[in-house]
Amino acid sequence: MRKVVIIGATSAIARETARLFAAAGDQLLLVARDPQRLGALCDDLIVRGAKAAHSCVLDVNALERHTALVQSTTESLGEIDVLLVAHGTLPDQRGCEASVDETLGELTTNFTSVVSLLTVFAKQFEAQGSGVIAVLSSVAGDRGRQSNYVYGAAKGGVSVFMQGLRNRLAPLGVTVTTIKPGFVDTPMTRDFDKGPLWVGPDVVARGIVKALESNKDVVYLPWFWRWIMLVIRLIPERVFKRMKL
Repeated sequence: MRKVVIIGATSAIARETARLFAAAGDQLLLVARDPQRLGALCDDLIVRGAKAAHSCVLDVNALERHTALVQSTTESLGEIDVLLVAHGTLPDQRGCEASVDETLGELTTNFTSVVSLLTVFAKQFEAQGSGVIAVLSSVAGDRGRQSNYVYGAAKGGVSVFMQGLRNRLAPLGVTVTTIKPGFVDTPMTRDFDKGPLWVGPDVVARGIVKALESNKDVVYLPWFWRWIMLVIRLIPERVFKRMKL
């Protein structure tokens, strides 16, 4: 039985991942903003086999509450086997281009809040000398594109932060896993036209659980995004800057 903390637990990918943990008989602590959705998810996970499902209501942008979250988490679970940070928003790129406040707000949600949470939780994992820290980044962070570079900048920053955290914690027995999904059909992307590269959140969830069980460092989901993004990264900047992406 694992003790699992999921932040952003009511998001589509996190919810599907939590269901897989529940089916394995794990104990979960779910963190999200909406108490009603949290309560319903906890009930669902118990039915699906979770040993226990606790909840904690938190707006991740309340950075001053992050230390207290770690304290309440350790009080509920003791040591943590898995931390999954899965919250985020998809910015309106045009809106961000027109507003400094909107840009900074999106960076706070998608980057600063993640860094804050990882910083305070890392101390717990460091003291334990074990466990897995996993964060949902994105393939969007592999290269800045005109269509979503605010989101990409945040996710790219998260990925680099995770590299450093991995380097710091690996000698202590802590695994740090960066999850990079591609196109996922969720409520956040409901207005996008869907094509053959799109997958459901259940596909990504299965990939996450497999990656955590294998102690992966970086995983692209589905797997083919690793090679797609390799090609995109190799395009010379003088060519790339003229492309409509």
